[in-house]
Amino acid sequence: MRFLANENFPLASVNRLRQAGHDVVAVIEDTPGAKDIEILIRATREARIVLTFDRDYGELVYRLGLPAPVGLL
Repeated sequence: MRFLANENFPLASVNRLRQAGHDVVAVIEDTPGAKDIEILIRATREARIVLTFDRDYGELVYRLGLPAPVGLL
């Protein structure tokens, strides 16, 4: 599976997913400080599932109509 781990998602978990064979991009590694909208756009463009502990993504997608990724956990 293809994931985009938000900045608040633990690197230990990112590494475990990678060890299990998943394609995981971690915001903390390549674009720290990225805004939520940038993360949504990237996840949509790259067909990735967003991994996050933020609770505002549902509002951004459903209430404000921002791009929806293939998945959001």
